[in-house]
Amino acid sequence: MKKILSFLFAGALIFGISCTGGQKKSAQETTEEKSATVEEIGPNELSQQEKEEGWTLLFNGQTSEGWLGVNKSHFPAGWEVAEGTLHCKGSGMGEAGSEDGGDILYNKEFSNFHLKIDWKIGEGGNSGIFYLGQQVEDWPIWKTAPEFQVLDNDKHPDALLGKDGNRKAASLYDLIPADPQNTKPAGEWNSAEILVYNGTVVHKQNGETVLEYHLWTDDWNELVAGSKFPGLNPDWANVAKSGYIALQDHGDDVWYRNIKIREL
Repeated sequence: MKKILSFLFAGALIFGISCTGGQKKSAQETTEEKSATVEEIGPNELSQQEKEEGWTLLFNGQTSEGWLGVNKSHFPAGWEVAEGTLHCKGSGMGEAGSEDGGDILYNKEFSNFHLKIDWKIGEGGNSGIFYLGQQVEDWPIWKTAPEFQVLDNDKHPDALLGKDGNRKAASLYDLIPADPQNTKPAGEWNSAEILVYNGTVVHKQNGETVLEYHLWTDDWNELVAGSKFPGLNPDWANVAKSGYIALQDHGDDVWYRNIKIREL
């Protein structure tokens, strides 16, 4: 009888351990199933969480809706919507650009915001993302707007100009260098973020904060005074509190996608 009871006890113990192990496996499988249901979104789309947080797409990947040439009433032929991107068609003429090219802007002004945008530059290419820009007749928008530099650091000569690398990609052009300099090579996608809030500005690239500065301060005025901008517009340091987001046509191939913004 004792042998039978011992056998039954051992069997019950083994059965209990087996059941416990089965429960652990089931919990693991449940976790994996939950992970598998995480929302996957493609380029030029918003996740449900982004929608709830107040993000808005500025480019739907299919049309140029909302985009115009600077100081123009139409979308210039120097740009096209191609394979889910806004593509500036390289003219090989630098800033002279094509006959109907030029910078483009989203036709709404923003003041405090968080902007996200992906960019890819052609070999030897140059472009830029402007913000808080103004439309002034006969003026390019760079005469009024800070610029997040977009560049092929390896082949474009601007990477060797300026001071301490302040003309390399993700830098505040001709003013503050991006640090760290984490730009991917020409032909590869980079993610950019620009955050503007009551004069505080942050540039991020590929997930890292690369610079921060503060508009309208004494430090800002001193920084601008040592750049090329006062010679081009004596009032350049007085950046507007609200303005346009624009993309530069510098005569080179450049692609933009995933353009989204959250107003703060």
